[in-house]
Amino acid sequence: MCADFDLTHDRPVYVIGGGPGGLAVAAALRARGVRAVVLEKSDAVGASWRGHYERLRLHTTRARSALPGLAMPRSFGRWVGRANVVRYLEKYAEHHALEIVTGVEVTRIERSPDGAGWLLRATGGRELTARAVVVATGFNHTPKVPSWPGREAYESSGGELLHAGAYRDAEPYAGKDVLVVGVGNTGAEIAVDLVEGGAARVRLAVRTVPHLVRRSTLGWPAQLSGILVRRLPTRLVDAVSAAQARIAVPDLSAQGLPRPTTGLYSRVREGAIPVQDVGLIKAVRRGRVEPVAAVDSFAREAVVLADGSRITPEVVIAATGYHRALEGLVGHLDVLDARGRPTVHGGRTPRQAPGLYFTGFTNPISGMFRELAIDARRIARALSRQARTIE
Repeated sequence: MCADFDLTHDRPVYVIGGGPGGLAVAAALRARGVRAVVLEKSDAVGASWRGHYERLRLHTTRARSALPGLAMPRSFGRWVGRANVVRYLEKYAEHHALEIVTGVEVTRIERSPDGAGWLLRATGGRELTARAVVVATGFNHTPKVPSWPGREAYESSGGELLHAGAYRDAEPYAGKDVLVVGVGNTGAEIAVDLVEGGAARVRLAVRTVPHLVRRSTLGWPAQLSGILVRRLPTRLVDAVSAAQARIAVPDLSAQGLPRPTTGLYSRVREGAIPVQDVGLIKAVRRGRVEPVAAVDSFAREAVVLADGSRITPEVVIAATGYHRALEGLVGHLDVLDARGRPTVHGGRTPRQAPGLYFTGFTNPISGMFRELAIDARRIARALSRQARTIE
């Protein structure tokens, strides 16, 4: 339920961000009798999902992707598509009668002058006071494009360069020579989408060879494996996953995509999740997606690769990730690590910032929606305990 009401009434818990993480927290708090107000800078919930490419589907099963208090409809299928995720988030907000204010962007969070809560500075000169704040602005917040030398020369000569966040579908690129930079899940899916959508040539620039996993094997989803191994020793998971990959994933070394030399779970510990196969393996084996070296720089009408070769794609799509962009919001509170990520998440708050919570800034192998639901319940428990203590 989107609303435009007096935000100065009492001191609610403010939830910043109307994506799945923020909505889940608000619903879990409401279920425990704690008033939560969601502040969303766009004009509707699920803004990032609305902007994703059309092909995107959850890599986690429908049954293990539901947020607290509302199952996803069976009609959505096992792997829920982008449009249905948006429908689910809209229904979720309505089902839980959530208090949501759209068109309000929080730019800075500070301790309130009386020390009893938090002061939020927002667009339009608003100053909102909260007894607690949950930051749920999302893992994919601000597109990140490397500062490659020569970008301007390439674009001025007619080459097109865009971030993957601006990609919607393959139609504008039919018949074109396209280079996709980055072989995470987004880059891999866009490359396959381009091939199936009629691009004349698709190359995939690879800096670090990814671990490829089947999304499902004999009905067993990769997500379940991700859940089961989270508490196992890293070396054990690395060894088991390597053995499994030798059986389930063909050796693509001859096509330019060799097996990684570091373990799958070791990579996960460093923040790099495996690439779930949605057609990339077949496309690479058939030569329809051509892995090439990483991008080093640009020149007029050309891209210079790390191995010294030069190629001349008409379009470059940078699937190079996102910044969390939390520095302006909370960077002054000493709650971020060296990579700009919150030092805590879920039901814990930083020692120096009690009452400040974060959700949605990890990239778990067990599934983002599942972890958002867990975080939401933990945050709600913590804040409901706090409310009882105050009373």
